[in-house]
Amino acid sequence: MSTERYNAREAEPRWQKIWDERGIYRTRNDDPRPKYYVLEMFPYPSGRIHIGHGRNYVMGDVVARFKRMKGFNVLHPMGWDAFGLPAENAAIERKTHPGKWTYENIATMREQLKLLGLSLDWSREIATCDVSYYGEQQRIFLDFLKGGFAYRRESEVNWDPVDNTVLANEQVIDGRGWRSGALVERRKLAQWFFRISDASEELLAGLDTLERWPDKVRLMQRNWIGRSEGLHVRFVLADAPAGVAENLPAAIKVYTTRPDTLFGAAFLALSPGHPLTEKLAAANPALASFVEECRRGGTSTAEIETQEKMGFDTGLKVRHPLGGPDLPVYVANFVLMDYGTGAIFGCPAHDQRDHDFARKYALPITPVVLPPDVDPASFSVAEAPYEGEGTLFNSGFLDGLTVPAAKEKVALRLENEILGNAPVGERAVNYRLRDWGISRQRYWGCPIPIIHCDSCGPVPVPEDQLPVQLPEDVTFDQPGNPLDRHPSWKHVNCPQCGAPARRETDTMDTFVDSSWYFARFAAEPGTAPLQKGAADHWLPVDQYIGGIEHAILHLLYSRFFIRTLKKLGRVSVAEPFAGLFTQGMIVHETYKDAEGRWLFPEEVERDGEGRPVKVGTGEPVTIGAPEKMSKSKKNVVPPEIVADTYGVDCARWFMLADTPPERDSEWTSAGIEGAWRFVQRLWRLVGDTVALAPEEVTRPADFGAESIALRRASHRLAAQVAEDIERLRFNVAVARVHAFANVFAESLTGARTGAAAGPVAPDLAFALREAATFLTAVVAPMVPHLAEECRLVLAGSGLMAEAGWPQVEDELLVDDTVTLPIQINGKRRGEIVVPKAASPAEVEKAVLALDLIAQALDGRAPKRIIVVPQRIVNVVA
Repeated sequence: MSTERYNAREAEPRWQKIWDERGIYRTRNDDPRPKYYVLEMFPYPSGRIHIGHGRNYVMGDVVARFKRMKGFNVLHPMGWDAFGLPAENAAIERKTHPGKWTYENIATMREQLKLLGLSLDWSREIATCDVSYYGEQQRIFLDFLKGGFAYRRESEVNWDPVDNTVLANEQVIDGRGWRSGALVERRKLAQWFFRISDASEELLAGLDTLERWPDKVRLMQRNWIGRSEGLHVRFVLADAPAGVAENLPAAIKVYTTRPDTLFGAAFLALSPGHPLTEKLAAANPALASFVEECRRGGTSTAEIETQEKMGFDTGLKVRHPLGGPDLPVYVANFVLMDYGTGAIFGCPAHDQRDHDFARKYALPITPVVLPPDVDPASFSVAEAPYEGEGTLFNSGFLDGLTVPAAKEKVALRLENEILGNAPVGERAVNYRLRDWGISRQRYWGCPIPIIHCDSCGPVPVPEDQLPVQLPEDVTFDQPGNPLDRHPSWKHVNCPQCGAPARRETDTMDTFVDSSWYFARFAAEPGTAPLQKGAADHWLPVDQYIGGIEHAILHLLYSRFFIRTLKKLGRVSVAEPFAGLFTQGMIVHETYKDAEGRWLFPEEVERDGEGRPVKVGTGEPVTIGAPEKMSKSKKNVVPPEIVADTYGVDCARWFMLADTPPERDSEWTSAGIEGAWRFVQRLWRLVGDTVALAPEEVTRPADFGAESIALRRASHRLAAQVAEDIERLRFNVAVARVHAFANVFAESLTGARTGAAAGPVAPDLAFALREAATFLTAVVAPMVPHLAEECRLVLAGSGLMAEAGWPQVEDELLVDDTVTLPIQINGKRRGEIVVPKAASPAEVEKAVLALDLIAQALDGRAPKRIIVVPQRIVNVVA
């Protein structure tokens, strides 16, 4: 056997078939073993997967297999995030139905994932477009509505003019739709919302409990929730000039985190969507035109901050709350209605945005915060604002105070000034997080279970009429939502009064679909989709693995969703994911032919001089820097090619090796070929063991030094790799296996030499077979097919997939030797291994017996030998 190559092409399908037929990875909820739930973020069924998609699934699979070996009842499921606009776009392009396209892709991708040998419980497979799934989601929505966590209102929304749908703030990237890339516009629509903003503080506090989450993800969520402490200040309106709208409010409320800079205020600015703006615009066509122009501008915070600052002077003025001059009131394109009160005061001297605005409209710029050790007479903010710390000046009763002290003094002053029945200033905590708008104007999504009646208003669909199913007979020959123009689906009678009514034609944001799918996996097949007992048993997910790009969208929404389900009594947990790991991507160099067209890796080869050329033509090829694998740039490697050429285990080993799992890893031919060579080496090590020690050997009473050394290495390997997998240090685990393989190979070489004179000693035979058994078990989570083949050779029966982790003997982990560096005349020349209990005299004797010492002394006696116990030996020649 030792001369035979491991035949992955034959072995891997055979073992996958055995695992599947025996239902090895099917999970039972009534299993008495402790539970462990490992989950990778489920994929969107976009067509085909490439090897770059496989890294997070392989990492999760290593954890799942390891935990099974450690005695846990492991849930490791798979499903599909199947609703969404790409399916509708594909339906338009291919003249097919989104469902047909989606389910065909699922079938293809399922088979590709199975090639990777993942230990998944396919019996729990779900797709979010399954009626059974989205029907339960509709029940959850109605529970949210009944509990006050869902509501409908008219709001300014982000409108994607290409996808013809609303986008959440988080789905607008640099002012463009996250899928279409189109410039996003602002529109007012009646939308359904979830009250995620009400949970801001508890979502923030919950982050402190997520100790097994990356710090960078927790920081991203903290920043997105954006807690700030400030002051609500009411600015009293002065007399309005002639021609300005009548019946104006008495005051404009502003939220500020910098009340210390009030003496530097130069203007007030309203959002284009502020109620006062709308009132003024109704009587002022020029202002109405300006507001419309603002709505065509950017929507993201980043774009609003960087776009040209534009304002419209309303003609109104407000009184300064601390007795300063009256301030003009503008409508400005950079003020957001959904942050604070939709109105701000501008302090140009200490804010870049306000500074830009003031210079554009020739407004005063008065500095009020003086930097440390700066002469106020020479301090200027004419060219740029000062945004640092300092002391107050030009600020009356605040002069000489630090910024924190000035904030407190202003708050106390304004809290004690009463305007009408309320104070001028009130302390307030504000959050950047806005309510989650879930309405989407598309077909391929979960229908919102609401019926609109002219008399009764929005009416929930009765429980016995759920699920509200999507109609199959829709067309995509026109822009917009096909549900709006369906001849019959939306026309129903009102459940309350019986009058003709219409269904809600908006469908839910697909992030709703992914906010509870992990709870659906908890229920066994054929049972209710969301079961409290099952969810309470399995949740939270013990280890969740996926990309950091989901840090805000998916992860924050899921945390809110589960917390809300807990408040509704449908689950008992507050956090869905106890442990989170964000893996790096697989990257690959790119290739272009002479005409600039992208090429697949298999279309490129090296000519006789090592230059990249196009296969079949010899045309020169340009190689680009490694990038994330993408279909558009063709730098993808299909799993089928890898499985057929090297075997899946080689791909798995390569994905886990060398690079820390949180970093990107480059896929190279040299790398996968190196993985193939090492897989073959592992196979040979086991084969050589069987050749030297063909039968199981009874454990002897005593072991020689060589056997003990090998056993120590074997047990240390099992203990260290277990710790590495627990800590998701897969590359370190791989490195340990490489190091052990070298130690094992040396022992086999020594045993082979000794075997020439007779049988291998029983103690060494036992140690060799134990080493091979430990090695097989340790690599089993990483290269499971090879491990099954090795176990078959070693044991003859039983599945590695059902075996336990090696039992480590603690006494073998305790080193009774120490390695001491040896210096000769102060320079390090070597080292020596001696018993820890050795006396200085014994160490000195062992050192003098070394060849390197004999050569250095050249027959002379040393002048002195200094032994520092368990530290160092210094020989003075």
